[in-house]
Amino acid sequence: MNLYDLGHVPWLDSQLIYHALPRLQMEGLVLLAPAEPYVCIGYHQDAAQEVDLVYCRERGIPVFRREVGGGAVFLDGQQLFYQLVIHRDNPLATGDKGEFSRRFLAPVVQTYRDLGVEAHYKAVNDIVTVQGRKISGNGAGEIEDYLILVGNLIADFDYETMVRVLRVPDAKFRDKVFKSLRENLTTLHRELGSVPPWETMTSVLIRNFKVALGTLEARSLPPAVGEMVEQLATTHTTDEWLLKAGRRAGEGRRVRIATGVEVSQRMHKAPGGLIRATVESREGQIVGVGLSGDFFFYPSGALAELEEYLTGVELGEVAGAIEAFYAQKGIEAPGVTPHDLALAMGVETPEGG
Repeated sequence: MNLYDLGHVPWLDSQLIYHALPRLQMEGLVLLAPAEPYVCIGYHQDAAQEVDLVYCRERGIPVFRREVGGGAVFLDGQQLFYQLVIHRDNPLATGDKGEFSRRFLAPVVQTYRDLGVEAHYKAVNDIVTVQGRKISGNGAGEIEDYLILVGNLIADFDYETMVRVLRVPDAKFRDKVFKSLRENLTTLHRELGSVPPWETMTSVLIRNFKVALGTLEARSLPPAVGEMVEQLATTHTTDEWLLKAGRRAGEGRRVRIATGVEVSQRMHKAPGGLIRATVESREGQIVGVGLSGDFFFYPSGALAELEEYLTGVELGEVAGAIEAFYAQKGIEAPGVTPHDLALAMGVETPEGG
């Protein structure tokens, strides 16, 4: 497999390179860091709900929606990104999504250990210290016929900016988020007292990925990748992409309160992540539903299909309808069951799904 060890690159390239490779039918392991800071949100997230877009724009902080699940995060050059792009038919990619993540996060776990931090894998896509603090952010998805795993070694982290770019109801709540973030997210700098040299982190990470991937051939990016990055930049930096992510606009989410009409907004914390649901119902029947959050849902476009599928369903039949959709579409959503989605929509399931 090809290895692209790119060092620090423009912030947009740090996302679009791994979006470009599968569109060019190319596998590879990419190592890089962004030269400028930015905010990155997961594919299924609602940008307007998750991020203070006004604050970011006023301060020139770009916001990008990736084609990979997970949550919103502030990124800068203090993290070493690893981005694995591998064809679904590659023998190394056998198993379900959970196995895929465990297999290819093992090199990252070993890298932390080699650098002096005792770490271990925690489902669905986390790496944590023995104290239970997260020390690596990871996301997974599918683009074309390729499986994608992206994540980072966190050398250091700007907690203050991370909390500030999030959209929260008030300053008191923001303070609580900051305290929780400091308590539950750690870095190499905090654990070791200093940051290992960049070359050390890179070389150890490459060595451990070779155990999982076999031979890695160091290459320069072909010109075609740069051309595809430029092409994707014309679509993936628009407000339309950021705010809609190619999903159906969903008129049912434009709520009007009227006789017989109820609109609900709920959140449910499932093992696989936070789920947000906005449901409009009329006389006990769903008129429109919007689902978002920091969970993983495969195939990626199926979440929008589920929203449409539920339109017209009686509220009492939601849980069964979601179960049927999972079966029909072969849905893989680690840690998010039909029961979890039903709970997010405010529907109780007597037997817990």
